[in-house]
Amino acid sequence: MRMFRLAALAGAGLLAAGPALALDLTKKRENLPDLVLGDDQGNDFAVENKDITLESGKAYRLRIVAKGHQEYKFYAPEFFRFIWFNQIVIEHKEIHGGGPPDHLEFDDPGEIAIEFVAIKPGTYIWAAHGLESKGMTGTLTVK
Repeated sequence: MRMFRLAALAGAGLLAAGPALALDLTKKRENLPDLVLGDDQGNDFAVENKDITLESGKAYRLRIVAKGHQEYKFYAPEFFRFIWFNQIVIEHKEIHGGGPPDHLEFDDPGEIAIEFVAIKPGTYIWAAHGLESKGMTGTLTVK
């Protein structure tokens, strides 16, 4: 009877610790290629890595880098809605929260990193608001 109690207590302890023992996807994140807005040669409307493909259920870090001297308002509303944000990092300062941002804005050159887990498959459009006609748009595809 005593062995049964010990086994039951050990089993209950493992069940209670279940979430703590679960794999933390954010610790195994993959760094994506930087999505770069503008370049160092004065082309404010250049875009590097405008189309990025990801896998559902995986954790990623995406750095969005503004090199040009435009005001870039980075919109990706559907994509933001269908990922789980771990954090947004700006100048080594972290933002954590319960919901997606409306957009990310660059008034000056710099970078914003988002760390997230891709959830819902689909092809999502991103755009630098107001600069779409200059080619500042692309896709984030989750397979």
